[in-house]
Amino acid sequence: MEPSQWSPRPVETAVAVFAGLVVLLLALLADPAGRLLLGLAALGLLAVGAADVVLRPRLAADRTGVQVRTLASRHRLPWSAIQRVDVDEHTRYGLTSRTLELEAGEFFVVLGKRTLGADPRDVADALARIRYTAA
Repeated sequence: MEPSQWSPRPVETAVAVFAGLVVLLLALLADPAGRLLLGLAALGLLAVGAADVVLRPRLAADRTGVQVRTLASRHRLPWSAIQRVDVDEHTRYGLTSRTLELEAGEFFVVLGKRTLGADPRDVADALARIRYTAA
């Protein structure tokens, strides 16, 4: 089985960068307080787009284990070190939120649908298949 990778969808990254540039242009036309608020919003959107590009792929898996990229570092975990792969699901105000949780000793990471570019349930199923074929 070939390696599998999950990253934010390119169209979402492009939308974040485009929106950041539009908001930055709007900031130039605003009053001083508006410039500050719109400038901060633009900075946030551009930072999201940059992180999407730099941290690709966010999660990768093959027969030897998984690799997770975060802002601080890159973690390579063999299957033997991974204690738990689970999908956490919450419903609030009629909206369902799902996240993928990976636990390996002191290392614990939570990845959402946007970060993975796929439904966390599908990613968990794929990880289970890859882990099963590695055993």
